[in-house]
Amino acid sequence: MAAAFSVRLADYADGSDAAAIVMLLDAYASDPAGGAEALSAYACENLVRELAARPQAFSVLAFDGDAPVGLVNCIEGFSTFKCRPLVNVHDVAVLASHRGRGVAEQMLRVAEQEAVRRGAVKMTLEVLSGNRPALRLYERIGYAGYQLDPAMGTAQFMQKWLG
Repeated sequence: MAAAFSVRLADYADGSDAAAIVMLLDAYASDPAGGAEALSAYACENLVRELAARPQAFSVLAFDGDAPVGLVNCIEGFSTFKCRPLVNVHDVAVLASHRGRGVAEQMLRVAEQEAVRRGAVKMTLEVLSGNRPALRLYERIGYAGYQLDPAMGTAQFMQKWLG
């Protein structure tokens, strides 16, 4: 059975929560699963302020005692087909020392509760195909590849950098 960690919504106005968000996201960005490149100084200095400026954003933090060990960043979007909000899980970060201990699952449970509170019709996320532990977790808790008509296949995540 997974260990119990304290998991809660982050308070962007709280200095300790803000520092935890930056530290955890930087650790994730520096990991091969996050691109293996630390956050820029600009991102570190402005991330929490920019998240706080967006009412559609929320974050979940996990703690082992007083030590922050996990982060989920979510951004509310909109499902035009259902005419209701959706929540995209943008980042799932767990310190290497705490992976495989149920931290991500507990954070995603809190994120789902917040999504339901916001009236969201679904949650979405992206995962690298080589991140097998994350794929297994997401499938086990109910996530599946996105498709409308099986004959058309599953959706693929794409990006285009602007500037």
